[in-house]
Amino acid sequence: MTKRICNLNQIHGFFILATLLATSLFAASEEATQPSTERKPVSDQYYDVSITDDYRWLENFEDPAVKGWNAEQNAFTRHVLDAIPARSAIQRQLSELLGGTSTDYYGLNYSNGKLFAIKFQPPAQQPFLITLDSPDDQFSEKIILDVNKLNPDGTTSMDFYRPTLDGKLIAVSLSEKGSEKGTVRIFEVATGRELGDTVPRVNGPTAGGDVAWSHDNSGFFYTRYPRPGERPDEDLSFYQQVFYHKLGTNTSEDTYAIGKEFPRIAEIELNESEDHKLFIAAVSDGDGGEYSHFYRDESGKWIQITGFKDLIPVIEFAPDNSLYILSRKDAPMGKILRLAPNETDMSKAVVFVPEGNLSIKSFLATKDYFFLTEMDGGPIRLRALKLDGQEHYVTPIQPVRSIGSVLSVEGDDVLLRVSSYTEASAWYRFDPEAKEMTRTALFKTSPADFSDVEVVREFATSKDGTKVPMNIIRSKGTKLDGANPTILYGYGGYGISMSPGFDPSLRLWMDQGGVYVIANLRGGGEYGEEWHLAGNLTRKQNVFDDFAACAKWLIENKYTNSSRLCIKGGSNGGLLMGATFTQHPELFGACVSYVGIYDMLRVELDPNGEFNITEFGTVKNPEHFEALRAYSPYHNVKDNTAYPGIMFITGDHDGRVNPSQSRKMTAFMQSASTSGKPILLRTSARAGHGGGTALNDLIERETDAWSFIVNQLGVEFHYDK
Repeated sequence: MTKRICNLNQIHGFFILATLLATSLFAASEEATQPSTERKPVSDQYYDVSITDDYRWLENFEDPAVKGWNAEQNAFTRHVLDAIPARSAIQRQLSELLGGTSTDYYGLNYSNGKLFAIKFQPPAQQPFLITLDSPDDQFSEKIILDVNKLNPDGTTSMDFYRPTLDGKLIAVSLSEKGSEKGTVRIFEVATGRELGDTVPRVNGPTAGGDVAWSHDNSGFFYTRYPRPGERPDEDLSFYQQVFYHKLGTNTSEDTYAIGKEFPRIAEIELNESEDHKLFIAAVSDGDGGEYSHFYRDESGKWIQITGFKDLIPVIEFAPDNSLYILSRKDAPMGKILRLAPNETDMSKAVVFVPEGNLSIKSFLATKDYFFLTEMDGGPIRLRALKLDGQEHYVTPIQPVRSIGSVLSVEGDDVLLRVSSYTEASAWYRFDPEAKEMTRTALFKTSPADFSDVEVVREFATSKDGTKVPMNIIRSKGTKLDGANPTILYGYGGYGISMSPGFDPSLRLWMDQGGVYVIANLRGGGEYGEEWHLAGNLTRKQNVFDDFAACAKWLIENKYTNSSRLCIKGGSNGGLLMGATFTQHPELFGACVSYVGIYDMLRVELDPNGEFNITEFGTVKNPEHFEALRAYSPYHNVKDNTAYPGIMFITGDHDGRVNPSQSRKMTAFMQSASTSGKPILLRTSARAGHGGGTALNDLIERETDAWSFIVNQLGVEFHYDK
């Protein structure tokens, strides 16, 4: 049985996010003409307010006119980017940095003496699924599934995998072109042979998906979206439920387990006891962070043990089948409760770890120890306790380092994935008895050497007086003369925290004398649930104020000036970009915005958008509407305004954020801006929100992004190799 703190969906998501982190003067030739977009005004009435949308027609990608418009925008973008003199040198360096990085191992799982892992080894386009006899022996590797051979095109990717209790079979969710619409297929671990069982519609772009095997390995519970014909087409991305599939049978014979009573926007994660006889379904109410939990006992009965208002995000089984519970009720930093084996009455839970000064991120129990990871504004430490609650060992907080995934292996030993801004990630074995941490053979190397780089942690003061952390990555000896080309990255949402992580492509930026800054904004989870709630729903403006305060701090403290400052972010961070450049266009010289949300009055009409209501709010609530309208980037674009150069990046198969968000925002910004700086749209036909992007496609995308930044900030690019 595997005990895991992070599942592959989370790890892969953060891996891709970290890769996205890796990612001026108008360089187009005179023949390049920015496309113009026809206005076709449509009006909507919200309460006593009429809102006109000139570019509604760009929402319909089935319209040949929209496809033609999109192709024209891509052609214009290519014309501009390909004319940038530094582009070929940037591509060469990125190919060496991203393609020359050594093997990386993530998504580790342990079952019946076998260590399972996702292995990414450039220049392969996609990762492999492998087993190892030991984390200290990478030469014991056996490949179970190589999707590069399954699809040489490089557009098939793994969403997640789950091994059986005996480690002999494995369920893998596979999706195409970054769509995250996963079908589960079954493979023999020893031979890699695929069995005939194929279960469709298990994984989705927002609600994700999961599998939990039965104790006898004869079948598995799985998350299931409605199939065509079962519900209207507009409901097929909702109403996730749990079914059971018996191996060797047709999926039409699969049996319903639980979920008819779940919300329309339910997102389900499955967890099992060590013997795979007990199960928990954790059900989130959309993306806002509220969970309920359902416990399945050995008789097959499902019992609800927590509700959305209990503020319990995570419950995990211990080896003795007791339950450990992360609660944020009256404890925004988190506290750990314990419930005796076979007990389901939450009123009988006792406090095991009281709330402290650091935010609890994750935890697991072994036979004799209890491990927590705790965050202090971004950096993460490990804390080990005996099962009587006495503290046993604590790693020091380091501003450049974090401990991410924690996996239980043999006995009380655990494997830790340690990440840093300046060193490639590595897995360490921690022996709690000896209090020793030893690096395993599963470590990453990189051609990027950051020995001449330092990380400085500073704090900006936001509009309301809140102190906002920044991680400033710079070359040692950087002069604060106000002229350094600087990139400011931010996210600020969903309780997701920006923790230290290694990004080899930043070597390119350091070589140009650049400074890279990652802000820990409200809306994230860096300081617990209060930090998250201070940046969601009607308080979302706090996130944008935090980000602007960081930009102003960098200028006031002579790191850079507005013409040499680029802002960068993706997804919810794309919303941050849009709000920031519409509210403060004078603060920045450039912006790169990935897969962003911009029209906050219509986003909830998309399948993914409805899942976001618990984080952003809804126009159906008057108070929410006023807040959304006040900051919605699309509704705050002002005609005849000198906007910075902006590059919007999206993918045709994005199921998380509708690509039409980027199309509409591009059209409006191109019409409104008077600066003469380029407003570009880059749309990939081979990608979605980011996850599952093939390596070569990733390098091409980041080449374009870096070329745009270098050009817009007036950086004289140097690369001698």
